[in-house]
Amino acid sequence: MKTIFIMVKCELGRAYDVASEAVEAVEQVSEVYSISGQYDLMMKCYLDDDQDIGHFVNEQIQTLKNIKDTFTMITFKAFS
Repeated sequence: MKTIFIMVKCELGRAYDVASEAVEAVEQVSEVYSISGQYDLMMKCYLDDDQDIGHFVNEQIQTLKNIKDTFTMITFKAFS
């Protein structure tokens, strides 16, 4: 299992709609946070080791309604 974070810019006034749809419609989306700064949301996603990150972001996230832009961060190791 691999973890990625996706920063999302939304159409104005649509961040809550995007967050709700992502959590409900995309199985791999674990959590969605509203954030400050350049982006409106941060999505935490868990992908199978053999799942292609580019295809996932392109086909499952960027196609959600009211998304303007994304920035994906790939993680390497979790510390606890």
